[in-house]
Amino acid sequence: MSRTSQVAVDCLQKFCLAVLRAAGLDEPKALIVTESLLFADMRGLASHGVARLAEYLTRVNAGVMNLDPSMDVEQDHPASALLNARNGLGQIAGAKAMALAMAKAKASGAGLVGVKNSNHFGIAAYFAMQAVQENMIGLVITNAAPSIAPYGTKTALLGTNPICVAIPAATQQPIVLDMSTSVVARGKIWLAGLAGKKIPLGWALDKDGKPTDDPHAAQEGTLEAIGGPKGSGLALVIDILCGVLTGTTITGDVKLIADLSGPMNTTHLLMAINVASFVEVEQFKKNIDAVILRIKSLPSAGGSSIYLPGEIEFNLENMRKIEGISLPANVCADLDKLAERYGVPKLGLAGAK
Repeated sequence: MSRTSQVAVDCLQKFCLAVLRAAGLDEPKALIVTESLLFADMRGLASHGVARLAEYLTRVNAGVMNLDPSMDVEQDHPASALLNARNGLGQIAGAKAMALAMAKAKASGAGLVGVKNSNHFGIAAYFAMQAVQENMIGLVITNAAPSIAPYGTKTALLGTNPICVAIPAATQQPIVLDMSTSVVARGKIWLAGLAGKKIPLGWALDKDGKPTDDPHAAQEGTLEAIGGPKGSGLALVIDILCGVLTGTTITGDVKLIADLSGPMNTTHLLMAINVASFVEVEQFKKNIDAVILRIKSLPSAGGSSIYLPGEIEFNLENMRKIEGISLPANVCADLDKLAERYGVPKLGLAGAK
């Protein structure tokens, strides 16, 4: 088992901010990227956490991603807009797009913003939860590099293309459904490969279309879609609503984050639904509480606890705020290299718990 280090959240936040500021981002934008990465790690999605920071900056240094471009609104209508991220950081584009979607939702009841020419933006829940904080429902989808074979084929063409819906509640935790259209996110297989671990059968197929527990063979093959043709179909639709609708790519043209041959051309679609435009907000939130409590009152099929979408992640987040974030040795090594490259203090033992 590989060695890990437990790092306090505030120490990791200061480190990421320092690196991003040294790289050239201003404080507000560096904070957005940092918050997104920590949000992923605290909620148990390490594949989208600080492990990605080195890859982002590698892309910038290779000249295939822009650190801080001017992001323009190319289409602007009462309830919709199109934002050109100009090959900048996906987190900054996503935050700007959700802020615009919420502003439109306040005026028009709902706001829909497409983002073209973007990059990996972390986890979709980070943006969807911004809408929840404004008593809105957030819906976020994004496309990704080919990982899933269209149903009936064995060639990767569709991305894992996640979808997230976040719904506010009153006294209960918000309902946050955040899922990829594959059985598991590609990033988890990437992390398993870095750690030298096998993956469970059922996650992926090798290049010959056979089940594999080897993460490297999986990355050369395809990921299993959830529900067979249903997951494959959902991935296709998300790709069209992101890549084709924004005029950026057709299906299969998004690049992997590690592919330094050119821009990723990732695209997103973010929606905010203003609850107050449909029903009184507090009554809606109380009704969501009632839904949650009704589900939790049902008999458990296996005698275990009953969790709503997002609840396990909220519990992890609360725990990691106290206990810190566990980072594998290889991620710590990458962060140390970043510290050397950008002339900032390493995390070291002072940041470990």
